[in-house]
Amino acid sequence: MARVKLKTLQEMNRTDLTEKLSELKAELMKLKSERAKGTLKKETGSIRWMRRDIARILTIINERGNSE
Repeated sequence: MARVKLKTLQEMNRTDLTEKLSELKAELMKLKSERAKGTLKKETGSIRWMRRDIARILTIINERGNSE
């Protein structure tokens, strides 16, 4: 999965952000289970970036929640 740019996240509305968040969380759970089984090969670094993308989305949602 490709990384998410901050600018594209800021242009999304709240429903799109929550959909993207659930999609990223599901993908992260899949990667973590593969890592635990020992079948994860090339995508070991993608776990870190996925966690950061999730944090970015949560930050944007929280900022908008406080301003609305």
